[in-house]
Amino acid sequence: MKLYIGNLSFETTENDLQDMFEQHGKVMDVALMMDRTTGRSRGFAFVTMNDATEGNAAMNAFNGKEVQGRTLTVNEARPREERPRQSTGSRY
Repeated sequence: MKLYIGNLSFETTENDLQDMFEQHGKVMDVALMMDRTTGRSRGFAFVTMNDATEGNAAMNAFNGKEVQGRTLTVNEARPREERPRQSTGSRY
């Protein structure tokens, strides 16, 4: 089960998330989204749990919980929407 974790502190690391979510089951993957330009966290991440039971337990435990001064939003991740590619050149 893939979870979306929003409103993260910019100081939160992938290891922090791994440690937090492992309290509720096996963590398969952690992906902290980083800004390509600045190299800083974008304030959200995706955590993939072993199964739905563990994912739901983690979601219930952390949604609305304050971590590093920020109230987390944790819910089941939606499938990624296909977006049109951005043109990088001039039209003329």
